[in-house]
Amino acid sequence: MELNNRVAVVTGGASGLGRASVEAFVKAGARVAIFDMNEEAGRELAAKLGESVIFCPVNISEESSIVSAIGEVVTAFGAIHICVNCAGRGGGATKTLSRKGPFPMDLFRDVININLVGTFNMITLVAEKMAENEVNDKGERGVIINTSSIAAYEGQRGQVAYAASKGALVSLTLPVARDLAYYGIRIVTIAPGLCETPLLGGLPDEVKEGLAKDVQFPKRLAEPDEFASMVEEIVSNAYINGETIRLDGGLRMGPG
Repeated sequence: MELNNRVAVVTGGASGLGRASVEAFVKAGARVAIFDMNEEAGRELAAKLGESVIFCPVNISEESSIVSAIGEVVTAFGAIHICVNCAGRGGGATKTLSRKGPFPMDLFRDVININLVGTFNMITLVAEKMAENEVNDKGERGVIINTSSIAAYEGQRGQVAYAASKGALVSLTLPVARDLAYYGIRIVTIAPGLCETPLLGGLPDEVKEGLAKDVQFPKRLAEPDEFASMVEEIVSNAYINGETIRLDGGLRMGPG
């Protein structure tokens, strides 16, 4: 699917990997809706990028918030062709059992509710709108891209909730691709490794070098632009579907 004149929604689009995707889409001629809870950062980015971008305050754990924002996008731009799901949260570095006791279930539910349930709700609701699109010359109506993590495969100590939520995104990719094939909608998941996001970007260089020591090549953290480049490739290549792509420089995480 070509990006020029298409409409994309990016959750978590005000910062990090989402922001890089928003900027890449705009550069390629797409119109973009930023879905994020950070209104200040989201509105600032939308104003910076111009009339082809709108900001919608969205909490993906609340269905009514998603429905309202999708309505705003359709009103502003007429359709939705692409959705990139970057919104999520960390797992709190909490072990199944520690000196503090068993894993607090409220935390587990919150991580699952945001990272998994919220993302799946986005998938279903944007797919409903994509199904209304006219097919392009390749029979496509839409493309959905999820953001998992290599923690889905090699979750470290204290990552049980996070790894479970990200692993579920990997697991749902193929069945959702099969469900949406009838409508000409593709879905692909990216599983990034260590990235220069706001969470890690502020760390001292020596700490980042330590984190990157097990990356095969290049021995550094991934740049958000490299994630955005993968997003663009997935959108443009109509034969990528139902797959999870690791973006990790060959990193395989140890137990932590």
